[in-house]
Amino acid sequence: MAARRTKEEEDARLIGMAAYEDECRARGMEMVCGVDEAGRGPLAGPVTAAAVILPRGLHIIGLDDSKKLSEARREVLYEIILREAVAVGIACVEAARIDEINILQATMQAMAEAVGQLSVRPDIVLVDGNRLPKWMCNSEAIIGGDAKCLSIAAASVVAKVTRDRLMTAYDVSLPGYGFAKHKGYGTPTHIEALGVLGLSKIHRQSFCKKEWLHESEE
Repeated sequence: MAARRTKEEEDARLIGMAAYEDECRARGMEMVCGVDEAGRGPLAGPVTAAAVILPRGLHIIGLDDSKKLSEARREVLYEIILREAVAVGIACVEAARIDEINILQATMQAMAEAVGQLSVRPDIVLVDGNRLPKWMCNSEAIIGGDAKCLSIAAASVVAKVTRDRLMTAYDVSLPGYGFAKHKGYGTPTHIEALGVLGLSKIHRQSFCKKEWLHESEE
């Protein structure tokens, strides 16, 4: 969770995080889209991507890389982003597809689909990381972008909250695995549950070791 900042410190931080968008707009690209994903590492559930275009000059207090924020703070920011953004696109690629094409390609697919869901065509897409999907978009990869760029940080929050809500819903329909708590990540309790229950329909078979599974999965 981010340390408490003074108003002056927070204003300066947000101005710094807006530098990528400001530079793009100075070059005539008004609709700047940030893209990020959530859920590359879990054993279960989809990989989720979000694409967010924020309006010029919008500095949302507390917006940061979703990994630095508490769950409660992410939920608050999620609602603000959806209310204030010019456009938001969200896409999920499910476990079966991840097993079919691998997690990297599934992540690229989710990002491309999220941008495709936008109601406004972006002039440039800023993507967290060091790889870009194969698309026709004018785009730039920014390593650590979720902590450096406002629109990517917004996308990281939307992707994380969307995926966490999905996994919490799966905890109801697929009880016993603890999805609401660990969100599909490979915690000891999750691996223990695999030994008792075996694979569910949302598990990534390519991520789960055979020795973890119930005898019926052999």
